[in-house]
Amino acid sequence: MFRLGLLYSGRCGEHWFPSAQCSQGMYRSCLQFTVSSAQRKENGQTVESLKQLSVDVARIRQLKSWVLFANEAYVYETANILKEMGVEGKKVAVILERYPEAVLCKPAEIRAQQELWGRLCTNEKELARIIERFPESFFTIKNHKNRQDNIKYFQALNLNNRIINRLLVSSPQTFCSSVDQNRAVVENLQKSYLQLGGNQANMRIWLMKLLSQNPFILLKPPNLVCENLNFLRSLGFSNAELLKLFSKLKGLITELSPNIMEKSTAFCRQSLQCSDEGLKIILMSCPALLYFSAPVLEERLTAMLREGFSVEQVKASPAVLELSPQIVHHRIKRLVSLGYDVKRDSLELLKGTKKDFEVSCGKMNQRKERPLFNPVAPLNIED
Repeated sequence: MFRLGLLYSGRCGEHWFPSAQCSQGMYRSCLQFTVSSAQRKENGQTVESLKQLSVDVARIRQLKSWVLFANEAYVYETANILKEMGVEGKKVAVILERYPEAVLCKPAEIRAQQELWGRLCTNEKELARIIERFPESFFTIKNHKNRQDNIKYFQALNLNNRIINRLLVSSPQTFCSSVDQNRAVVENLQKSYLQLGGNQANMRIWLMKLLSQNPFILLKPPNLVCENLNFLRSLGFSNAELLKLFSKLKGLITELSPNIMEKSTAFCRQSLQCSDEGLKIILMSCPALLYFSAPVLEERLTAMLREGFSVEQVKASPAVLELSPQIVHHRIKRLVSLGYDVKRDSLELLKGTKKDFEVSCGKMNQRKERPLFNPVAPLNIED
């Protein structure tokens, strides 16, 4: 993004120029940019139409003002199509505020999208709900032919419409790619799964699960998964172990890189003082460690040691290295307030998602508030 800055003493924004002559030249270009922007006029009909629909035009001016300068816009046509699909008036305004580029789409293009997406939805109400949540995906109208071909390809793989829909709204770029490009990635994933001992009968479900876990997986280079698996094999993992690791990593398998994994595993081996077999055990229990770079892991281990924990404690609960130092510090304070001695007891309570941690704290709080004896139960006193 081009940033305009005040020019003073050879400085423009955050950049310094070596000479006054350069500064003057930059000033003239900035001035021309400002003047040309000021001379442009908004499309009055577009602005008035949006106001009639109760759209916050001031918000559009602030975020995407260029939409208001377009010579052609289809505000009422777009709004009417949305209303026909069952989108209420107020929600139409919200959609156009969130994604004002929608009014630049020609009605025929929107109808084509409606027909295409309608194949994946049970009814127009479902489609309307999707558009309300993901207007950016629906109104991305380029590469319509690729979208059609990709949907046919995914349906030919027997992926259910719910998964295809999830891909379409979460990763619309996938459908802009050619079918051949997506096929190359899918075939590499299938090949890797079978080579690791996966069952042909389960491959469809496995693939759907993988795509739902990471909708962007098809945007990665086709050979990336093979490269990652080859590196993990060099650590001594068998095919059966790699298949389990693959499942535990979920969609993260394509977010890894051999270079980062090499450095992070070398750090774990040295800092956690473990053998090759010990490293395998740690990675099987916490495969997410492969995702983090060595500097990140070093920062987190240092923070744990600073809190008073030992390397052996961290090694026993390596998942704590998934958490940032700030989160660890907060959770320790919370547990201490509930009477839990983290340093003496296990680190297991520290790990997990925020929801998991809150559930654990809730149970501890209940035990803390529970009376030592039941005041309602009769006392068994001998005469």
